[in-house]
Parts: sequence; C-alpha cells; structure tokens
Amino acid sequence: MTETTPTEPSTKATPDAAEGGPSVTDDLVSTRHTLTVGSRRLRYTASTGRVVLRKEVTEADGTFSGHRPHAVMSMTSYVVDPPKGRAPHERPVTFAFNGGPGSSSVWLHLGLLGPRRVDSGDVGALTPPPYGLLDNPESLLAVSDLVFIDPVSTGYSRPTEGEKAKEFHGFTADIESVAELIRAWTSRNQRWLSPKFIAGESYGTTRAAALAEHLQTQRGMYLNGLILISCALDFARLDADADPDRASLAFLPTYAAVAHYHGLLGDTPLESVLAEAREYAAGEYLLALSRGSHLPSDEKQAHAERLARLTGLSPQWLLRANLRIEHLRFFAELLRDRGLVVGRLDSRFTGPAPAGNAEIMADDPSHDAIGGSYAAAWNHYVRAELGYQSDLAYTQLSMKANEEWSFKEFEGKPVSVTSQLSRVLRANPDLRVHVAYGYTDGATPFFGAEQVIAHLDIPAPAQDRIEHCYYPAGHMMYVHEPSRIRQSADLADFVRRSSTGRAGKSANDIR
Repeated sequence: MTETTPTEPSTKATPDAAEGGPSVTDDLVSTRHTLTVGSRRLRYTASTGRVVLRKEVTEADGTFSGHRPHAVMSMTSYVVDPPKGRAPHERPVTFAFNGGPGSSSVWLHLGLLGPRRVDSGDVGALTPPPYGLLDNPESLLAVSDLVFIDPVSTGYSRPTEGEKAKEFHGFTADIESVAELIRAWTSRNQRWLSPKFIAGESYGTTRAAALAEHLQTQRGMYLNGLILISCALDFARLDADADPDRASLAFLPTYAAVAHYHGLLGDTPLESVLAEAREYAAGEYLLALSRGSHLPSDEKQAHAERLARLTGLSPQWLLRANLRIEHLRFFAELLRDRGLVVGRLDSRFTGPAPAGNAEIMADDPSHDAIGGSYAAAWNHYVRAELGYQSDLAYTQLSMKANEEWSFKEFEGKPVSVTSQLSRVLRANPDLRVHVAYGYTDGATPFFGAEQVIAHLDIPAPAQDRIEHCYYPAGHMMYVHEPSRIRQSADLADFVRRSSTGRAGKSANDIR
C-alpha cells in the first residue's frame, strides 16, 4: 500500500526569473510517499506542477540580452531516497512521454510506469465509473527514478502570455522544448552522471528517436537506453493514402493477429498464423502488389483467397479492394456480420457499428473504453495525493495541437526519424534500444516497425543492441493485465542491464 505524506507546496523562481518579459515562476509541489515492492519499501519524493522554459533573447546586432519565458511545461517526477552512503546520481532516471502528437503523458504514467496506476479493467470486464487507483508494485520506479513530461498544449503545459501555442506544434519545436526540460531537470537535480533513459509511446517514439539525436549532438547528453513502445518511426508504412502497397504489407500480420483473436481463423495457433503472414507479406504478397494491373486475374483470385484465410475477410471484398487493405476499412468490415467494429488502438475491443453499411469506423471503441478512467484517475490523484491544486483543465488529448501539427521539415517526403535513430546508434556504442510491440495494435503495426528497424543504417553488430518484445494486446498493451506484468518485468530488466553496460536480451525476445 502507498502511504502519502504531503509537504508544504514549494514555489520557486528559476535562476533567470528577473530577466526580460513577465515574471513567471515554477510552481512545483513536493510530497513524500512509500511504495511496497516485494519485501522492499521504497521511500520517494514526488514533485508535480509546471516548470518555466526560457529562450535566449538577442538584439538585432546579435548581442545577448537575457532570457524570456515562453512556455510553462507540466511534469511529474519520482525520486527514490538513495541508500545510506550512496549518491542520488548513481540511480538511473527515465524521462517518459506519450505521443499523439497532442497527447499528455497520463497513459504511460498511470498505465504502466508510475507508482500508482488506474483501475480501468480490460476487454469484457471494464471497470465502471467512477473508476479508481491502485498501487503499482511493478512500477519502473523500483529500478529507475521517473520524470513524466507533458508537451506544450497537453497536460497543464501552455505557452506564456504573448506566445503562440502553434509555435510549439511542430516536429522541431516540440523536440527543442522537451529537450530543454530534460536538460534543465538533469542540471538542477545534479543527475548528469546518472544512467539516462528515454521512454516514448506511439508518436512519442518519433519524438524519442529525434530527441536522442538532439540531446547527443546539441547538448552532449548521451543516453544509456531508448524505450520505444508501439513504434512510429517511418510514417510511409502507416499511410495508406500516400503508399497503399507499403501500408498493406506493413499491416497484414496485424490483421491476421486480430482475425485470430476474434476466432475467425479456426484452431491454428497464433504463432503459426503470424509466421505465415510475415513470410507472405515479405514475399509473395509484396511481389503481387508490385505488379499492379499486370497481375493476371487467376493469380489475383488466388491471392484474394490466401488473404481471406489470413485476415478473415471475404475474397470478394478483397478483390473489390484490389488486394489492398486500408486499416480503417478493415476495422469496419471484419465483424460487420455481428454488427460490430473493432478498435484501432487495440483491436481486441469491439463496439456497436453506428451504421451497418459504414465504409470505415466512425469511432474507436478501444479509446472509448479507457479514456474516462484515465481522466478520472489523474484528476483525483494530482490533487488528493500529489497535492497540486489548479483550476486549469488537464488536457489529456489536444486535437487542436494534432490538427495543426507541422512537419515542414519533411515537405515532399514521408516523416521518418530513421536517420536520427541510426545516427545515435552509430555514435554511441553503449546505447541500447528496447522495442515493445502489441500484436493487436491497429495504429502502429508491429511488422511495419520490424521492417523499419531492420533497414536502419547501422553496422550489423549494432542490431544486437536492439531488443524486441511482443505482447498479445494493442497499442497500450499494458491495458491487458498479463501483458502489463510481463512488460513491467521486461523494462526493469532492460534498465538494469543497460545501466551497468552488460549485454544480453530480454527473456521475451521471441516471436
């Protein structure tokens, strides 16, 4: 059981608070807690609130004239008391965030990594409102201090007066602001000599790969490990509108896993289904799609029947789709005869179809199933247990940020951070990467991510520093309790090994 002891709220100005612009200060609040992990009692300090980010101001002639606040970013850190005689910097620290873009960090925070977790339930046994909170003895806090970051326009993070939120809603601006918060926290807490990790989920993996390169080249901060959960490293494999052939190949094993989960593939073991889907996608299916209209009709019919056996869709539907399966159409079609659509984030979830003839899914039943429980849990937890009081709404997901997000750096080409990830792996021979995949993740397909990682521009030995872990659930695979427990153990093992420099792979490095 977690015991909580509140302390007096602490509001402190950052060192340059008096320089330029309006007076804006940090408003972090600290509380003391304990968490029982096995036979151990972890005593730790939680700090939550907002930290001021400042940018350098220069005159027209290039003269430096001070710092100006341009954003306040919300964050929550958990720092365990070091054993007697040990320095705080000897303990690893993990910086974590979700993706979107436009998502707060609440999902990783209360779903997997933090010392408290949401009671949301799972498929077929969802917890009803008003939900609740549970201790998380599997928390990564057992082996690493934690810092959860909400990018600007998410959580309580906002631009300061006179600044525009849109200036932060873009690939490079987002990386720079998150990097500055990491640098500032590391410096203020004297943690430059700590083993350092970054954990990102979904678009958070896009951010994490680019952020690792930015910290390394611009700040001299070399990491021990990257944790990439539900990868989005190359958007070309996710966008059926931009490249329907490549996206169809990337998603095929996911479609097979989803069809298997819903009982449409008979008694064939999942491992056999996935092995066949991977082999077919990398070989005969790839060749068939590459031939386009030159594919003979009898071969096209044969491929439609093969795809039907793998996906649970009808050969007729597949022929009408020209053998190319767009994921939103798949979610609407798979269980149409049952009057259901399957979830995108986690295709184990289903919901009633609003229209029996809808071409694509209208809503995502997997997000609908858990969104409310995370919102309720956080809004209670941050006030009642962490002691942070604010009337500002905590923005769990900012659709405005998502809709106006700028990828101007990739104009005319797909968004990809493979060059940044390759760069840090080449330059830092001690960096290790942990990749977590969900078989029923319909947003970031596992096979597509496997293919991206297999094509990184790195020497062959560097691939041995990348480990792959698979779970029988979706995008947030930790919603599934057995997956959460196993994933927590895998991450703790990864952090321990990467902090000490020992090589080796997770026991779950199987397919």
